[in-house]
Amino acid sequence: MIGALLRIYSYLFHLGLSLFLLGLSLVAIGSNSHTLNLGMTPFKGSALTYFLLASGLGGLISLTLALLGKLRFLFLIHALVAFGMMFRGYFLTGYTFAGKDEFRTAVWLTLGALLAIPGAWSQFRRRPKRK
Repeated sequence: MIGALLRIYSYLFHLGLSLFLLGLSLVAIGSNSHTLNLGMTPFKGSALTYFLLASGLGGLISLTLALLGKLRFLFLIHALVAFGMMFRGYFLTGYTFAGKDEFRTAVWLTLGALLAIPGAWSQFRRRPKRK
């Protein structure tokens, strides 16, 4: 039961994250300015825009494949990379927070990504055979 709840949470968290990243990149591409600046990422300008596009599409593809029961390991890899990028970007670089609220948001977002990892892992658990 807990594994199923964690799996649903993981799916919803990464769906929201992937749609956000995809939307952000599409707005930047649509405005044709490529002036995004996210200090917690190692990219700038158009490289950042296309990194966000690839991350959003990769997340949606891995999520869809996991839901279909195919190549489920890609979803686990996506969950690990998302958490790693957040943790590294927010807490292991020189990124400075604008205030307490931004720090709290980063902590909650990173903890949410960490909690989504067991949900992505739980899809590999063997299900009991029904009689």
